[in-house]
Amino acid sequence: MSLALAIACIASIHDGDTVRLCDGERVRLANIDAPELSGSPRCSAKSRARLSASANPSWCDFATGTESRDQLRSFLGSGSPMIQRLGVDRYGRTLATLSVNGRDAGEYLVRRGLARRWQK
Repeated sequence: MSLALAIACIASIHDGDTVRLCDGERVRLANIDAPELSGSPRCSAKSRARLSASANPSWCDFATGTESRDQLRSFLGSGSPMIQRLGVDRYGRTLATLSVNGRDAGEYLVRRGLARRWQK
């Protein structure tokens, strides 16, 4: 993976921390966790119990999840998004930072309470 910045063509915004690029690449924003959307399997009773002691338990505030997704869409649409690829997660998604005009999308969401820092 390259650490260089490149222009990112965003095809869709899945939620507050996952997007799909125009070439089909799935990208997970590095170092943040956004709330889940309604219907997320992470919010089933079984998953919530399994993840309750995790450093990153399920965050099932669906209204905030919707707001997080919508704010990420607005942020990325405010200019030319840039991507910095950092690696790949266990689900095969590219881990990356996305920025617009030098402003980091993840930090933007964290400052607004629409995402939290990922705990390692």
